[in-house]
Amino acid sequence: MDLENKLRLAICMCDNYSHTNLEYDKKEMYKYLDKLLKEISNEYRTTTINFTNYPYIIFVSSKIMEMDSTEQNKVTLYLFDTINFRIKNHKNLDSTEQMF
Repeated sequence: MDLENKLRLAICMCDNYSHTNLEYDKKEMYKYLDKLLKEISNEYRTTTINFTNYPYIIFVSSKIMEMDSTEQNKVTLYLFDTINFRIKNHKNLDSTEQMF
């Protein structure tokens, strides 16, 4: 998955309508991830995103919702770590603060 899709998945997991039981501050993470995706994606910045155009993200988020809360938190931590690693290596986002 590329960085944009990982950010979209993380945003889906952190929004108020998700059915995930994350131990992280969802509002803070949503704001942070939303800001990052707006910096990367012109489409996300200018239009309302229809997530039905991203069936892979919907599939993965549905699988995550089937997990218990411990597994959801492990997957979320892995996702946040890979996003953080990619951001460090992304040329446009070098000045962005670390997620954690």
